Amino acid sequence: MLRPAGGGIFTVSTGHAEQEALQRALYQAPDAGAVNTLWRAALARIEQATVVVLGIPSDCGAGLIRGAAYGPQGVRAAVLRRRPDYPALAARLGIIDAGDVFVVPQLLADDMLDARQIAATRAAIYGGDVRAAALPVAPLSIAEAVCDRVLALNASARLLMLGGDHSVAWPVVAALARHAREPWAIVHADAHTDLLPDRLGVRICFATWAYHANELVGRGGRLVQVGVRASARPRAHWEETLGVRQFWMDDVRARGEAAVIDEIVAHVRALGVRRVYFSNDIDGTDAAAAPSTGAPAGDGLSVAFVRALIARLGQAFLLIGGDVVEVAPPVGSPEDAKRTTDVAACYMLETLAALTGDRTFRPEGDAESK
Repeated sequence: MLRPAGGGIFTVSTGHAEQEALQRALYQAPDAGAVNTLWRAALARIEQATVVVLGIPSDCGAGLIRGAAYGPQGVRAAVLRRRPDYPALAARLGIIDAGDVFVVPQLLADDMLDARQIAATRAAIYGGDVRAAALPVAPLSIAEAVCDRVLALNASARLLMLGGDHSVAWPVVAALARHAREPWAIVHADAHTDLLPDRLGVRICFATWAYHANELVGRGGRLVQVGVRASARPRAHWEETLGVRQFWMDDVRARGEAAVIDEIVAHVRALGVRRVYFSNDIDGTDAAAAPSTGAPAGDGLSVAFVRALIARLGQAFLLIGGDVVEVAPPVGSPEDAKRTTDVAACYMLETLAALTGDRTFRPEGDAESK
């Protein structure tokens, strides 16, 4: 179900050299054979891992501009640019990169496929292995099975997921819900609410995952959204009908960044919740700082605000997981892509610092200045 980091996008020619270069750098390997050996050795250490990193390079759940499939590869490459010592730091702190979910780019979830297509795709990606007789084939279904397996092996593991469009948050939170030891909350930075029950008849996609995640955590304000500024309905509609708690951009501007972070933390504490998952859509960040995404929105959150929020959540609660999604390096100019992946790398490192409690990962300065 998995491939080494960067290998979730199927290619035998275009882009293959870039995949291999990332893998050699990330796994500190001299060649492709050594990459595979070291990656498999890393998988064998999941039972002792502090954090498990998983890439889900799927943008089949997007509804506007594609390109987020290249997010996991682009973000990891930017992390290595920013912190060449990342592999050594990760090894010291028990951070395991489990690699990428293998993605058939025309598929989204198994429940959208008939038995004939499932059988054909299963044969194509797993071959004749009899152990694959019941394995999933579409990226969201594979990702959910992988997260379930990780948490079954290591109930204390914290998950850091790199997307992919925002639909890929669903399999992570669905697995976390099944393994939850106590009530938990989701804090979600985004320009959009993602609160539709379905979109054009599709149950899980970039615009619906939060609706279903809100149901998983039990409503009651346990889904907290910040940075919203692109919505067809007013805040009152979402809060009153779905029981979410929202901090729109006009709240951040009116009350100030520090005050809003304080309010978010106070709200979650008042719920009696100790565990939090942080879902970080790059379009929650202002488009001037992170333009390479499928649905960019101006007048958004500052990089400093998002970093400070991640850090405070890690201090105030047990962060059980997080993600960075909707990073789409093919969108815009090469300069746009570099700026966006640098910001996303900054967020990944900040999230790792919060997940591990080790400030070594905290990047210095703002990504925009790097």
